[in-house]
Order: sequence, then structure tokens, then C-alpha cells
Amino acid sequence: MRLTLHVWRQKDPRDPGRFKTYELEDVSTHMSFLEMLDVLNQDLINRGEDPIAFEHDCREGICGSCGMVIDGVPHGSQPGTTCCQLHMRHFSDGDEVVVEPWRAKAFPVVKDLVVDRSAFDRIVQAGGFISARVGSAPDGNAMPIGKDAAERAMDFAECIGCGACVASCPNGAAMLFVGAKIAHLGTLPQGQPERLKRARAMVEQMEREAFGACTNYRACEAACPKEISIQGIAMMNRDYRKAMLSGTGPVGGKRAR
Repeated sequence: MRLTLHVWRQKDPRDPGRFKTYELEDVSTHMSFLEMLDVLNQDLINRGEDPIAFEHDCREGICGSCGMVIDGVPHGSQPGTTCCQLHMRHFSDGDEVVVEPWRAKAFPVVKDLVVDRSAFDRIVQAGGFISARVGSAPDGNAMPIGKDAAERAMDFAECIGCGACVASCPNGAAMLFVGAKIAHLGTLPQGQPERLKRARAMVEQMEREAFGACTNYRACEAACPKEISIQGIAMMNRDYRKAMLSGTGPVGGKRAR
């Protein structure tokens, strides 16, 4: 299969960047999208050119590292799929494919397709720890949790923090990510003691990171490779309002007056 790739190249954060075109011959339909980029990079190295920088790790749709926009869609057009799980059989001979990094103020480009997503780390850190003692892995029946609550918590825990929600949102909002993290613990009994403090702290950190506001486009839900529901956003909003109305301060902070 022949492909024409238009890839965003940017040598550092100060470089304005531009698209560069590459022609590929004999692309196997059995390759993943990242394997196709590996082949292209090996060819660039053999020619003495700088390979395309992109993030990857597990290549199993678990770590969330491999985020990039393919033909205008985060992670590509296949629903519930990360870039490393996207296979070349979904493309056709002669296709022209545009590849670019996440586009969001809160995710500055480091190089080529790599962006700085440390804003997500700071939001998670703002949530702090739970006070419930967990120690080693407890027996599965030690703390009774209703089946519906357990399954709902697991649905939100599937979030891999890839940033596709931010990249797909016209406002660059991170509410699907933050909502999933808040709803995960907020649904379980272990997360109740700090529930409102956690919600306020994480929402306020999200605002400091210059993410946009949610206007219910639901593009985040459509682009999420783990198909996280926007119900997490509703839960986050409720918990944040309760924290503000009750005067509950953020984690590690003083009670609001």
C-alpha cells in the first residue's frame, strides 16, 4: 500500500513548525500506525535526517502516551481506539494522511508530535491522597461495594490520561479527564472522606492550568479511546458546587470563609 503522509515537524517549542510530506511504499496492512511511523523513521535515519518525535510506551492502549491527531481526529477515526491500536488496514492505497500533535494551550508542543501534558499530573497531584488505609491488597469481600457502584467506578478508572478529550474540544477543556478522576474515587466508599475537598482542589488546579470551559459539545466523549462518559463531568460539577456552598476547602487547605 502506498501512502502520502503530511506530518507536523517542529524542532522545539520556539520553532513555528510546519507540515512536511513523506511518501511511503509497500506499507503493510498488518502494521499498527506507530509501526508505520517506525518504518518511516528508520528510513529517515538511514538518509541522515532527523526522525519524527512521537510518544509511545506500552503499545497496547493502556498507557495513553501515543496521542496524536490523525486526519483531524484524535487517535484516528476508529472509535474506542488509541493510535497504537489503529492498524493500517483501515487506510486505503494512495491515501493522504495528515498527522499533527494535540492542539491546546495547556499542551505546548515539545517537538514534532510530542506535547507537554504535565498539566494533567499537577491536577492529579492537587487531588491528594485518600485517608482510608489500604495497605496491601485487601480481600475482595472485605469492604462490601454494590455491583453498580463498583462497575461505575471501574468505568471512570479506565481513563488513561491521553489528552484526546482536550485535543477534540473546541474550547480545549479538560473536564472529561478531571471528571473521570473525581468520579472514580467519589463513587467508592474509600474516597468519601476527602470527596468534596478533592473535587474543589482538582477543579481549581484545572482552571489554573488554562484549560477551557465545557460547553457540552461532547466531542471529548466521542474522541475518548476508553469511551468515558460525560456523566463524570456532571458528578464533578455537583461535588464542586457542594464544596463551595458548604465552605469545604481544597485538600491541604483551610476551610473557606
